[in-house]
Amino acid sequence: MQLTNHAAPVKVQLGRNLVKQIKRGHAWIYGEALRDLPKVREGTPAILVDNRGGKEIARGYLDPEGAIAFRVCTTHFGQALNTQWAQGQFNRAAALRRDLFSPFQQTNAYRLFNGEGDGLPGLVCDVYDRVAILITDGPAAANFWQVDGIAVWLVENLKIQAVFHKQRVGPQRWVEQVAGQEVEQPVHFIENGLKFTADLVEGQKSGFFLDQRNNRRLIQPLAKDKTVLNAFGYTGGFSVYAGIGGARTVTTLDLAEPALKAAEAHWSMNQLPCVRHQTVKQDAFEYLESAGGQNLRWDLVILDPPSFAPSEASVPAAEKAYIRLITFGAQATASGGLLAASSCSSHIRRDHFLEIITTAISQARRMATLIGIHGQPPDHPAPLAMPELNYLKFLLLKLD
Repeated sequence: MQLTNHAAPVKVQLGRNLVKQIKRGHAWIYGEALRDLPKVREGTPAILVDNRGGKEIARGYLDPEGAIAFRVCTTHFGQALNTQWAQGQFNRAAALRRDLFSPFQQTNAYRLFNGEGDGLPGLVCDVYDRVAILITDGPAAANFWQVDGIAVWLVENLKIQAVFHKQRVGPQRWVEQVAGQEVEQPVHFIENGLKFTADLVEGQKSGFFLDQRNNRRLIQPLAKDKTVLNAFGYTGGFSVYAGIGGARTVTTLDLAEPALKAAEAHWSMNQLPCVRHQTVKQDAFEYLESAGGQNLRWDLVILDPPSFAPSEASVPAAEKAYIRLITFGAQATASGGLLAASSCSSHIRRDHFLEIITTAISQARRMATLIGIHGQPPDHPAPLAMPELNYLKFLLLKLD
């Protein structure tokens, strides 16, 4: 069972002194920080040496054509990135999840591997009950991590019954089953005692947004006796929690018809009354803008859009989109109501998002009290030295 690329490592040298950052846990080295990158295949193992005396600093793998040219796997001198090393990383990640998800929590869907946060750069694994999906972040990760071997490890060590692999190459993504028995889509799972499904093949991310688990639970008690709008509602995760919490009515808004059908199914499988839930197929910006013109208001408005800033270059446009969206959302929130605004864009840092929200609330001619700032759950860890990987911001505000 081979878990990593066992090719002989090549040597690469830093072009400037980044030793302190790397030793603190920053796992990404950009191409401009390296000298004379060798022309090797993506995912080739490499030894990183310092910019002065050529002393070994770290080991990882290369992506000569990518923006992140070197991903750090270990800073332990001389440690081979072999199957033994990978098994140790996998076992540590699995032990953390055992601590986080006891049977009493009634949750059997979680992130098992979270890339750099678990010392497994470029590798993500989400588990839905007995089905796992591996996600490799580009060709370099797909070539370094041996997916077939990892699938065997999952089956043998975690009693996983089926393993899928999702690859990303540029804007394209595709999924294939790589191990285990045939599984029908979508797969069923339980989160905090509630029933959901995830379509691993056609769904966004790995099929469900597991990183919003704690924030969905936060919404549950706040929704009691309220009218709720769940914009960019996808398959209705926030909607179900609001319904279970006792919301008077819940509106799930999304542009994708399959997602809305799944939202309706999730509502029904949790035995919630159909009369309290409606779905709307429309662009969220258009719907919220028209709601303002019609003087429509909700007691609780949830804004959970996709990433508006996939790159640093897209940040200015993303800022404008967030301000516009949150302005509309604030205008659609009833007096004394709650507005939940989320961003999953890693290029929009928390302080920047706070500035965006402040601007939007002002443009909406409202005043707001910040109730809480929340993020991703503990099964989505990030290195302390990489704040950019604490990507999820979920802010809850009470409006005048």
